[in-house]
Amino acid sequence: MVQKTAIITGVAGQDGSYLAQLLHEKGYNVVGIIRRNSTPQMQTQRLDECGIIHQITTVYGDVTDLPSLLKIFSEHKPDEIYHLAAQSHVKISFDQPSYTTDTIVFGTLNVLEAAKAICPKAKIYLAGSSEMYGNECDADGMRRETTKMIPVSPYGCSKLYAFNLGKVYREAYGMFICNGILFNHESPRRGINFVTNKVVYGAMMIKNERQKTLALGNLLATRDWGHAKDYVKAMWLMLQQPSPDDYVCASGEARSIKELCKYVFDRVGLNYENHITVDSKYLRPYELHNLRGDPTKAIQQLGWKRTYTFESMLDEMISHWESRLWTMEGYELWQ
Repeated sequence: MVQKTAIITGVAGQDGSYLAQLLHEKGYNVVGIIRRNSTPQMQTQRLDECGIIHQITTVYGDVTDLPSLLKIFSEHKPDEIYHLAAQSHVKISFDQPSYTTDTIVFGTLNVLEAAKAICPKAKIYLAGSSEMYGNECDADGMRRETTKMIPVSPYGCSKLYAFNLGKVYREAYGMFICNGILFNHESPRRGINFVTNKVVYGAMMIKNERQKTLALGNLLATRDWGHAKDYVKAMWLMLQQPSPDDYVCASGEARSIKELCKYVFDRVGLNYENHITVDSKYLRPYELHNLRGDPTKAIQQLGWKRTYTFESMLDEMISHWESRLWTMEGYELWQ
């Protein structure tokens, strides 16, 4: 059996590290693209910690730099391309809309153009987002592949543009391109400026008397949360199908930020009401109130199954922070 080669953009992120592990276990030659910066040891920290860094090939490149992608694709001739790189924080997209657009829209365009020129037969996964829907939903409150998309953030707008680019290139050039419409997915490797790990980390810091309160934004907003390890399995399954398509990956359940706080603080023996504060700086200029996805198509057509519940995902994240050395370096690790 000929070994497949897969290229992952954004390999150093949460999803990229889990995907690299999955593909390596399946016998792929994994090539991960990382951006060069002044602290490369921090750039590959997730890959180092999970032990995959020495099992894959890492190369310097940037999705906003088309020549670097052309060079990498030419040298490694991928069978599959997983495009995960992006500025992925919604609130920051309001502060840095141009940078967000550059990395998501032009980054995706460059990946597609490089693939079209060098490896047009490669199968391509594009990372869409539930943020593309904005506050639109079907009558039952669910979002599906057919639900109207009206995003309410620069991040969501950029993701929708990239999503449509993928569909255009699929139809115009006959390329195998799948869009994964992924709802929120978390893990111990999630950055602590994202609310799940922020709450878990904050609760542990409070429990260890390193801080007294934790400031958050809209506690009533609800999200559909799953585990990143389950969701990267869906990415791989999409590219194993006989024809390309778009799929929602979600748990089908919605929980509020308040519920998240209560569960985590209860688990560490604290009352969240004594420690959580609301700070307007964490509120979005245009709020996305509720998100809930319907994964029926992915379950039926891909055979996708989740192995984590909301509770077991948070339990794993709590255990992770319980086992870590409480230093400021730990705080900076997943920023």
